[in-house]
Amino acid sequence: MTDSADTVSALRGAGLRVTDSRRAVLDALAAAPHASAEALHRRVAETVASTTLQSVYNALADFVDVGLVRRIEPAGRPGLFELRVHDNHHHLICTGCGAVEDVDCVVGDAPCLEPSDSRGFAVTTAEVTFWGVCAACTAASAR
Repeated sequence: MTDSADTVSALRGAGLRVTDSRRAVLDALAAAPHASAEALHRRVAETVASTTLQSVYNALADFVDVGLVRRIEPAGRPGLFELRVHDNHHHLICTGCGAVEDVDCVVGDAPCLEPSDSRGFAVTTAEVTFWGVCAACTAASAR
């Protein structure tokens, strides 16, 4: 979403007012998927210096509410945000450096994706987080 016209179109299509701050947050997220609000604020401040951390949080909350952005909450980590919202993908997270990567839906046997007892819930999605060590951290520890 780094094209300004795409950013404006996405905001308008979601029924949101187009502001410099909102555009900058979406563009920063396109450049840094799986970023925290604080990391996005640092990026946004480079182009829109008057943007506060609170305004970044407000923009992200608005984006999540209208389905432009997805918030993921890895255990023990700050909430992260991403633009990939229209599929049920999962995440790989490195326990060494914290890198986060998207991974398409799990394949093969999926015993944990269907609850043994749905307790009356109509289950629509399952969030899966795979924790491990990324290739870069594995290589660094081998040195």
